[in-house]
Amino acid sequence: MDIPPADLSTGRAEPGLDPAARAGHSGHPPRLGFFTDTSVCIGCKACEVACKEWNAVPEDGLLLTGMSYDNTQGLGASTWRHVAFIEQPPADEGRDIRWLMSSDVCKHCTEAACLDVCPTGALMRTEFGTVVVQDDVCNGCGYCVSACAFGVIARRESDGGAHKCTLCYDPIGDGLTPACAKACPTESIQFGPLDELRERAQQRVAELHDAGRPEAQLYGADPGDGIGGAGAFFLLLDQPEVYGLPPDPVVTTRDLARMWRNAALAAGMKAGGGGRRYIHIGAAVRHRGARLARGSPRDAVRVRRIRGGRRGRPQHASRPPGARRAGRQVRRTGGCGRAHRQEPAAAPPGPGRRTVPEGAGGHDDGGR
Repeated sequence: MDIPPADLSTGRAEPGLDPAARAGHSGHPPRLGFFTDTSVCIGCKACEVACKEWNAVPEDGLLLTGMSYDNTQGLGASTWRHVAFIEQPPADEGRDIRWLMSSDVCKHCTEAACLDVCPTGALMRTEFGTVVVQDDVCNGCGYCVSACAFGVIARRESDGGAHKCTLCYDPIGDGLTPACAKACPTESIQFGPLDELRERAQQRVAELHDAGRPEAQLYGADPGDGIGGAGAFFLLLDQPEVYGLPPDPVVTTRDLARMWRNAALAAGMKAGGGGRRYIHIGAAVRHRGARLARGSPRDAVRVRRIRGGRRGRPQHASRPPGARRAGRQVRRTGGCGRAHRQEPAAAPPGPGRRTVPEGAGGHDDGGR
């Protein structure tokens, strides 16, 4: 199937495009992902344990946090699968408390902001459409941490690097099933080609609606949403906020180009204000003068601000550096309009001051 190229002029690809093809993987296998059906999750945490064992992820807390039966609270550098326990009080008297359980994981977004901001290329798109961190390339800058729309990726204190779910990149390359999906006893976590999982999820939602569960909905399965669709999506029995998920996730780098344009505009407006002097390379501008020497438009883009003050003032082009004119007071008289020059009063000779003989034609340098 021919896949059209991404529209780079808008900074955002068209929804539904294959991320592996956009990353340059030709002849790649089908995109793989997760479908997590929270309606059959029993909160056993087998997925958490299997993930840690297979990927050698260190433990990050064995004590309960006080938030139900949760001991990790959320995804992080050492928690790649997190089972949430949500206790809801009964709506009517005589009914039991309602339990919502969900195994959360990295979404492997089609439009991944962590990939966009990584300066070293440590985050890469695999041939399966997943997003993986290369530990030996990561420099621990943390840009991906703040860019993630779901707060999934984080830095580990022990090594300073960023870590997250890899969707078991090595095992699936050998035709194996990820550890979390393999260990799930109720098949709440399903793994396979993403297109097949979406069809299966739609059928499951229809079954729940027919069974009297109209609140059942899919989250992250729509290629037209703010992240271009997720590689790991969910079936929820309540609103996304109840599960700690953003209701309308948007890739955080979507407005990056517009933000840079606004920043450049603001810098240009500040450069045109008073109280500061600016030297444009190729275009010298003095805000309190009437002179404007225009240079190359390409060089005029670069701006260097010079603070006010005697040493910071741009010197006149015809005056050699360090030269100063003798101070003279000029006043105009009425009538003929001729300018009469009035010599300043001579300062008394003192230590370190050179006296210019009368008629010598020199200027007093003021002891400088």
